[in-house]
Amino acid sequence: MIIIGEKINGSIPGIKQYITTQNNRRIRELAIRQTEAGADYLDICAGTAAAHEAGTLKWLIAQVQDAVDTPLCIDSPDAEVLEKMLTLTKKPGLLNSAALEKGKCDLLFPLISDTQWQIIVQTTDDDGVPEDAENRIKIADAILDKAARYGVKPEQIHIDPLLTAISANNQSMVVFTEAVRGIRKLSPKLKITAAISNLSFGMPLRQVINQHFYAVAAFLGLDSAILDPCSRELYTSRLVMDALLGKDRLCRRFTNAYRKGMTGHKKPDC
Repeated sequence: MIIIGEKINGSIPGIKQYITTQNNRRIRELAIRQTEAGADYLDICAGTAAAHEAGTLKWLIAQVQDAVDTPLCIDSPDAEVLEKMLTLTKKPGLLNSAALEKGKCDLLFPLISDTQWQIIVQTTDDDGVPEDAENRIKIADAILDKAARYGVKPEQIHIDPLLTAISANNQSMVVFTEAVRGIRKLSPKLKITAAISNLSFGMPLRQVINQHFYAVAAFLGLDSAILDPCSRELYTSRLVMDALLGKDRLCRRFTNAYRKGMTGHKKPDC
């Protein structure tokens, strides 16, 4: 599974302080630790007021690229801000995110056509987020049609069926899994993603919930996930599921990590 490190996000209270004070050292440390923990991309979200978002993202991109060579996942609800950030990166990465609402796909798809950039697209439109899996699947199908018109390939797209908090809707995971199964049938090259920690928002024992959901997501064949790569609990789940799904020959990575004391329940490193 493609791992997108979630930690450089201004909506996280502790990280917001580092961003507000422009703490270069801490932001760079977060980039290095997530990369060392196996992140394939680093999500970068300013989490600031709209007036300051572009400037904050520009600063964050500079800090992270000075620290690591890991591709970036530039995160903003504003498609025009994402457009401005494209020229600041050293290599192609991910845009997070587009949707059928407010013409976001119409702005962003032409920018990534015939490039190595990929994009996360949420299953929402101008009517909002569908409560049922059937309509999320229909939106995903419409996204693929629009992408084809702009010359964007299915393998460039990570569909996000929008995992929501079970504290607000205990059918969230049920709907999500139904949506994943339906979206998977649309194209064999299409990727499906999820922000793992969204599910446990507002709940106690969040890491336990995240661990269990990761196992389900891996079994469903989720292609990418936005998560905390520094979490020992999630790292353990990642290794376990790779072993169970035949992706770890003779369970060597799992047993090596165990011998080094890298698995089990301890406070996350980041």
